[in-house]
Amino acid sequence: MDRQTLTRRGLFVGGAVAAGSLAAAGGHLAGRGGGPETPAPNGLPEREPFHGVHQAGVSTYPQAHAVFLGLELRPGTDREALGRLMRLLTDDARRLTEGRAGLADAQPELAAIPARLTVTFGFGPGLFTAAKLEHERPLTALPAFRTDRLEDRWTGGDLLVQLRCEDSVTLTHALRLIAKDARAFATVKWTQRGFRRPESSQEVGQTQRNLMGQLDGTVQPTDLDRAVWISSGPEWLRGGTLVALRRIQMNLEKWDEADEAAKEFAIGRKITDGAPLTGRKEHDEPDFQAADRFGLPVIDAAAHIRLARVDDPAQRMLRHGYNYDDGLSDDGVVESGLLFAAYQADLARQFIPVQRRLAEADLLNLWTTTIGSAVFALPPGCGPDGWMGETLLA
Repeated sequence: MDRQTLTRRGLFVGGAVAAGSLAAAGGHLAGRGGGPETPAPNGLPEREPFHGVHQAGVSTYPQAHAVFLGLELRPGTDREALGRLMRLLTDDARRLTEGRAGLADAQPELAAIPARLTVTFGFGPGLFTAAKLEHERPLTALPAFRTDRLEDRWTGGDLLVQLRCEDSVTLTHALRLIAKDARAFATVKWTQRGFRRPESSQEVGQTQRNLMGQLDGTVQPTDLDRAVWISSGPEWLRGGTLVALRRIQMNLEKWDEADEAAKEFAIGRKITDGAPLTGRKEHDEPDFQAADRFGLPVIDAAAHIRLARVDDPAQRMLRHGYNYDDGLSDDGVVESGLLFAAYQADLARQFIPVQRRLAEADLLNLWTTTIGSAVFALPPGCGPDGWMGETLLA
């Protein structure tokens, strides 16, 4: 499609089909047990509680920087070895999030500023096989969505470590210690770094923009106990959740060629303020029945917000999005996109139906391609004397 056809009319007439969901960002300050530390000037705490019914890093208000570390277990890493690994990882994560040095920390000074660091652990399908606990595996394998172009270097993984922080020095130090802890048990499958605007540069709670300039993540679940946290099924997972992590590549050069009307037509929202095309403010309810003077729907049948729509609040996913930037190519083109993490109680009922609709017809697919995908079960949190994963591995 050439430059002249990248208009609202070109999209309406020709349609566009490729891959990816660009729902993201947002987030909720939900209780995890234990009060926050003294708040920073922006109202957020200096430290995020490590202990609680749920792991931190899910309902925690999203920090400015994130690293997703995917590990593959070494041969022979069985259930007993996994227990030792998780005790070790939990101990250092607990220390670091509290602003204390890790157990064998050669640079303890770098741990002194926790900067809202959270460390969250997830178990991939291979971990259950290694531990001979396949009967406890809650993960549903994602189907092959027709527009995915998955690359092995960004796909799969036995163990997830998600680290998020307001300070990139603290984050990098924590990542290094966690990776050293895991070295005898696992190898690195992938490392994916992401970023968002810090809350110091905008009002806390304001919807963030992704690298396409969209306000991204307007609609989030309000009842996390129904939509996110697991209360039935495997007993070991109650209080935990499931996450689908997708790496979505953006073709920003092609996006630049589209006029504003075409972009808004594809999204179903205004670029300037995120209001639906049938509304005036970002959080106005879209009117999917509204038609223009020609009798055509104002919000197209293939617009992103229509296909991503979930009417039942209990079926909505908690979505956190982090931009990524892999630098410039030789000809000066930015290699960038979105790390999209969707947390939910049931992949089959929540993520898969939405992603299937998006893969089939989402107009945003013209500019996006999903190149990485992984799913993990996040166990519940632990107390001061416990460790992450003990409900499964102990």
